[in-house]
Amino acid sequence: MIPTNLLTALPPCDPTSSERVDQLLSRPGVRVERIVSSGQASPPGFWYDQAEGEWIVLLSGAAGLRFEHESHTRLLAPGDCLDIPPHYRHRVEWTAPGTATIWLAVFYSSGTPWPA
Repeated sequence: MIPTNLLTALPPCDPTSSERVDQLLSRPGVRVERIVSSGQASPPGFWYDQAEGEWIVLLSGAAGLRFEHESHTRLLAPGDCLDIPPHYRHRVEWTAPGTATIWLAVFYSSGTPWPA
């Protein structure tokens, strides 16, 4: 097993390019990704509507996350985490420009059993 540091080997901060997504682990029913943003946001009018649940933690940077049923944007800072149930429509309003916003995302199927 080779150790990996989630806060190193980052792409250059370029809001005109795509977010970088690194798949760290994939097993039946679960997938773990590191997502690096630098000023990106969801396109206007676009909402994520995923069949999988998604647990996220913000490791660095800052972001604004919006849920379709809420009128406000949730501000996320390093250490903030939340669980987004399947088909819970959401969008990224903004990520901090000029710096790396690093997310750790754990995607899971609704039938994935969790330990008690």
